Amino acid sequence: MTTFTLHDLVLIMRAGGGADREELEGDILDVPFGDLGYDSLALLEVTTRIENQYGISLPEDIAVPARTPREAIEQINSVVHAD
Repeated sequence: MTTFTLHDLVLIMRAGGGADREELEGDILDVPFGDLGYDSLALLEVTTRIENQYGISLPEDIAVPARTPREAIEQINSVVHAD
């Protein structure tokens, strides 16, 4: 897999949330997930969607501790590029 990007994350977050969410537009890299309307349960759903769509296995502690999209992307890429 190539590098996981903000665009990839936003697509997955929108798919999980249903409708296009205005909160996911613009520079959201450092916006807390809570401010974007995503709690820990929603982030677990996002993690599951990432695993299924990209065929990777993420440790359970990846999504929930991430406070912002930037942190989540960095954590995901650290797993993807660990090999």
